[in-house]
Amino acid sequence: MNTVRVPIRTPLFRGKRGLRIALVGLPNAGKSSLFRAVASASVQTGELAGTHRVYDECAVQIGLDEARVLDLPSMHSLRHLDDDDRVSLKYLLWGDARPAVSAHEPGGPPAPFSPPDAIIQVIDATALERHLELTLELLLLGRPIVIALNKADEAQDRGIYINNKVLSEKLGVPVVRTVAVMGYGIAELFAATANCVRDGVPAPAEPASKHIEERLRPVVTAFDGVEIRDAFRLPPQFLAVQLAGGDRYFLDELRQHFPDRLPAVRTLLEQAGGGLPRSLAEELHADRHHRAALLFEAATRLGTPHDTRDWRYWLDELLLSPRWGLAGSIAVFAIVLFVVFYVSSRLDALTAARLVDWVTPWQPATLPGVVGRAVADGLIGLVGIVVPYMLPLVMLLVALEHAGVMARIAFAVDRGFHHLGLHGGVAVPFLLGLGCNVPAISAIGAGSRGSERVVATLLVTFVPCSARSAIILALGGKYLGGMGVFAIFALTMVVFAVLGKLLRRRYRRTGPGQVQEIPAYALPRWRALVGETWLRTRDVLTLVTPLLVGGSVVLALLHHVGADGAINTLFTPVTSWWLGLPAVLGVPILFGVLRKELSLLMIYQALGGFDVGNYLDDVQIITFLLFLTFYVPCISTFAVMVKTIGRREAFFSVSLSVGVALVVSGILRFVLEAFRYVAV
Repeated sequence: MNTVRVPIRTPLFRGKRGLRIALVGLPNAGKSSLFRAVASASVQTGELAGTHRVYDECAVQIGLDEARVLDLPSMHSLRHLDDDDRVSLKYLLWGDARPAVSAHEPGGPPAPFSPPDAIIQVIDATALERHLELTLELLLLGRPIVIALNKADEAQDRGIYINNKVLSEKLGVPVVRTVAVMGYGIAELFAATANCVRDGVPAPAEPASKHIEERLRPVVTAFDGVEIRDAFRLPPQFLAVQLAGGDRYFLDELRQHFPDRLPAVRTLLEQAGGGLPRSLAEELHADRHHRAALLFEAATRLGTPHDTRDWRYWLDELLLSPRWGLAGSIAVFAIVLFVVFYVSSRLDALTAARLVDWVTPWQPATLPGVVGRAVADGLIGLVGIVVPYMLPLVMLLVALEHAGVMARIAFAVDRGFHHLGLHGGVAVPFLLGLGCNVPAISAIGAGSRGSERVVATLLVTFVPCSARSAIILALGGKYLGGMGVFAIFALTMVVFAVLGKLLRRRYRRTGPGQVQEIPAYALPRWRALVGETWLRTRDVLTLVTPLLVGGSVVLALLHHVGADGAINTLFTPVTSWWLGLPAVLGVPILFGVLRKELSLLMIYQALGGFDVGNYLDDVQIITFLLFLTFYVPCISTFAVMVKTIGRREAFFSVSLSVGVALVVSGILRFVLEAFRYVAV
């Protein structure tokens, strides 16, 4: 077997060495949209000290790295700030560790955590020149900076084409194109931020125009002494620019703490501004505006608006937009169900239906004959489940995953998952759960921790796996029609959402947010598609086949010797009294603990035929399908749950599923019967 080695950049930022990243930017740049795209379900909100300016903060997983991301209030500039805006600057400079010049101020530090290891400035690409002025100021802070060139799609729609590589070379910092509301570029952005800190190189200060730089050099030198550096804990160039720009706060601090230096500094500032056509502060502002314009011209090309909106654009609008993303995801799954339903009905007629017609005349009376017929029924049941229903469903889900659709659905449902105390990172395991709950729970165990792992594991057992979906399609599709099947899946989603809300109250702590990558659309390769489908369904041959055949034989023997009656009698309060089902379905319900597919096969044997419609009416079929959908997960799912969340929570999951199955299916049975009675 070939081993693939993936290089990992070190050191890793985890635990106490985790990163702290601050998001800054002008209003309406998309900063909050970027934060929401990576935020966890547990966002801490607070006010900067002494202000009413609100910040949001949460944990985020960036590949193998961990970070705390802080969404700061918007700021227009770092110059001439009022008291409220200056608190944001103080946090960027000092965090919760005040310098000597700030120790005398009343109140605590701006925020109760350390200063950022890196700054992400979110820029509106449609107004690049205006945002670059703030960039030039941020570069003076001496911290690693990464630029998120946001709303890149809107800029192209307006005919603004920005070369982010040229802009990156000019500024000396990474520049990443993003569309925050749709998730584009976010994974690359945060990976670049982590690497920027890992490299340990702060952003280079963009030099002012030559004549300004020469005039400020004596001022910068005056602040390069150890005493002033220790007192202010600021880059000398930043302090010089702030004082030259007339910032009252830093001037007052200099006067209070270094009164003997103030006359010399004033003299240097007067000399720097001497002979200029405008005041030094105005000259600095004009120079910054001029340099931003030059950067804009060097990196931007204005052309005709980008109007080639192909199917990719419209599909992204459906799946990734905040307004339509969730509805688009539901529509995709509805289409999947109807396509599978359409294909399955034809495959069923070509495979299992013909086998049923072939074996029906065989009605053995001897023990060997009963065993032989049971083996045949087991194999026919296997074919009837796998070929028409399971394989098309799994293959279509794999195709959507390879095409890039599943990643978009995961990003879209992230917003909804936050209401359940989960993040969109577990959406992919939930989608895997549509194939089988076992690999889904394993993926949850590998990608989450704490209470979030428990909640996600408990909820994923209510996701209809391919086995349960196959039963719903096999019975519901045949006797209830397409709308009946869709109604059952819709009710499953409602129950899932309600349970998520209730479980969030039981398990309040949640895990970190996830940086999700949105891949490009791709046409699935046939070989990879078949290989992945086989990997996800091969357990049917290695595990399910013996269980189906063995269970069929056991049930046939129980029926042959009359022992199944005792089991059915024991389950009568559940089957007949509460669910309104024939008592003979007690054994199929019991054997469903082994594999859900086994229940479908045993229904045929218990009822004495493959045409369920002759024995059950529509209400009974709906009741049975709902009970089987929510009923105890199969034994293999239970085993992996014990390994992932522990024995106690696994048994709680069993109790929860039994309770939900009884309550939902029983209540719906009485409601449907009441409607039927009124209609008659």
